[in-house]
Amino acid sequence: MRTRSAALIAVAVVLGWLAIAGVTGPYSGRLSEVSTTDSTAFLPAGAEATRAADEAASFTDRGTTPAIVVYERASGLTDADRRRAGEDRAELAALDGVIGPLPDVDDSDDGRALQLIVPVDSALDAGEIVTAIRAAVASPGRDGLAVHVAGPAGLRADLKEVFGSLDLTLLLVTAGVVLVILLVVYRSPVLWIIPLLSAAVSFGLAATAVYFLAKNDIVKLDGQAQGILTVLVFGAGTDYALLLIARYREELGRFDRTADALKAAWRGAAPAIVASAATVIAALLCLLFSGLNSNRALGPISAVGIAATLIVMLTFLPALLLLGGRWAFWPRRPLTGGTVQDSRLWTRVAGAVHRRPRLAWIGTTLALALCMLGLSQVGSTGLGQSDLFTAETDSVNGQEALARHFPGGSGSPTTIFVSQGAAAAATQAVQGVAGVDSVRAVSGPGAPAGPPKVVGGRVQLQATLADEPDSAAAEETVRQIRVAAHAVPDADALVGGYTAVQLDTQDTNERDRNVIIPLVLAVIAVILALLLRSLLAPVLLIATVVLSFGSTLGICALIFRYAFGFPGIDASIPLFAFVFLVALGIDYNIFLMSRVREESIAHGTRAGVLRGLIVTGGVITSAGVVLAATFSALAVVPLVILAELGTAVAVGVLLDTVVVRSLLVPALVHDLGDRVWWPSGLSRRPPEAPGNSPEKDGRLISV
Repeated sequence: MRTRSAALIAVAVVLGWLAIAGVTGPYSGRLSEVSTTDSTAFLPAGAEATRAADEAASFTDRGTTPAIVVYERASGLTDADRRRAGEDRAELAALDGVIGPLPDVDDSDDGRALQLIVPVDSALDAGEIVTAIRAAVASPGRDGLAVHVAGPAGLRADLKEVFGSLDLTLLLVTAGVVLVILLVVYRSPVLWIIPLLSAAVSFGLAATAVYFLAKNDIVKLDGQAQGILTVLVFGAGTDYALLLIARYREELGRFDRTADALKAAWRGAAPAIVASAATVIAALLCLLFSGLNSNRALGPISAVGIAATLIVMLTFLPALLLLGGRWAFWPRRPLTGGTVQDSRLWTRVAGAVHRRPRLAWIGTTLALALCMLGLSQVGSTGLGQSDLFTAETDSVNGQEALARHFPGGSGSPTTIFVSQGAAAAATQAVQGVAGVDSVRAVSGPGAPAGPPKVVGGRVQLQATLADEPDSAAAEETVRQIRVAAHAVPDADALVGGYTAVQLDTQDTNERDRNVIIPLVLAVIAVILALLLRSLLAPVLLIATVVLSFGSTLGICALIFRYAFGFPGIDASIPLFAFVFLVALGIDYNIFLMSRVREESIAHGTRAGVLRGLIVTGGVITSAGVVLAATFSALAVVPLVILAELGTAVAVGVLLDTVVVRSLLVPALVHDLGDRVWWPSGLSRRPPEAPGNSPEKDGRLISV
């Protein structure tokens, strides 16, 4: 009767979740509808570039973003080329979303290129307008004349195209990766369906919540957060499923009734899963203290994904397992009274840790420290437009053509707002800054050579930089422009523009690292202390994960520079990698140490750590491989920043599971013995006996 009642409850839970999935599923492919590519939307309100953008709005009836049409002929422009550019200018001025009048076509000094600046209405969809511009200028009959659409609007259009196809592509790749790994892990034609279906339901629930949060402007969703949400939900969800299913298989050997086995498995695995999810959520929510709106949004967006995954994996997944019963494991069905065969590999690893624990943890620590030498290759920079994509795009090609023939900042000027009385002095001061090609005051519409336009006693200046607007040299020039402009008496200068946005973003990233990293460590330390009822163990575990993070960044710096050919690590990567790696790395230590503590209560710490390592070794390693593989799926998105983040998390997770959790932590805990639980009662037990080796002919005999 009890079995039938449990089955009916399971059926109700499954049907309920399937009904929810029917509603939430369609939102999985609609996140790109509510995402943005506007970088100014992510800066804090107090940033100088933000305040300058607010003031710029008062100088125009409508805000604009420049698209730059560049014409290039290597052999030199012809009169026909110039006539065609003039015809394009007239045609583009009539397009919906283009704000006229358009400036004249600008000829390069070397006579090999032309540029036409096309102001695009910022309030409209830049992607659609740029698509229309590209269609208008891409007519046949060019005879060797290359035409590209670059500038901030061209970049936004290319980003929108990338993220527009992100939903389905990344979802299919991630699900495919998880499917392959589950087939390898379970070697069952049936069992893989249960965790994969649970992860899919989790993603639908998370995507729906994020969709409405972004649609109602509660969070700012960008393509980066969108991609991370997909791989995080599938990766973490599969990890939680692996842990619960492994415990369920173990308990099926002890109980006749599957309901009793599932109940015992849930009680044994749920605390570790909840603690793991709570740790990740808490670490992610620390991003709310970021100065960048994009980082603040990534925190709750990812936390929502983990929370949705936790709810589904502790309700829907167990119901599916109960309905599947022992047959779900076919052809290797666990039998009552049977035992889970100990892995020869993990028995031998435990034996090695048992024999020389101090040598094991010191040796792995030195090896990880050696990997940190690669940090000398880290060039933490903001990626320039030409470095942003891993694939060729029209905006990048156009930007490179502009750089070959025009001043680097042409088309993306730096804007300086000053009081009318200080305009002349400010112009002179900015013109004297190295790296500034020219400075001019902005006149009223239709009067390019007229007097400066004055709004509220303020004047707008435009400085064209000698270097590309997204280069490190241009950012340093803007920094010096601010010094010079702020020094002009009574100018009350504000310096903005595309390069200023990049500079303020990079500076805010640096501030965020100094604030958020210590906060994440403190939060995780508190959670571990509560879970393990110890003060020493959390400190040791956090130290091992921080060491792993440093090693990961060192290894990735070498990979990015010498294998991928990237110019450096984007300024946001160290913070993102730290938050995800520390949170997820601690996950695996939680899975291990919660089982070690459980075994230590009955058998002592040294025996408990060996038992815990043998029992959890296979499942935690499988979980690590799943998470690493899912984050590697970010490589399908042709953006350097996501390729760097995916690689960093994949390398770090593998390092955590294979080295830190398999060798460093068990050896360190074994060496310390009961002292690791200080100041709890476990640390005050009588001294432990040396114990027997867990290895004899590859079999667990006594620990």
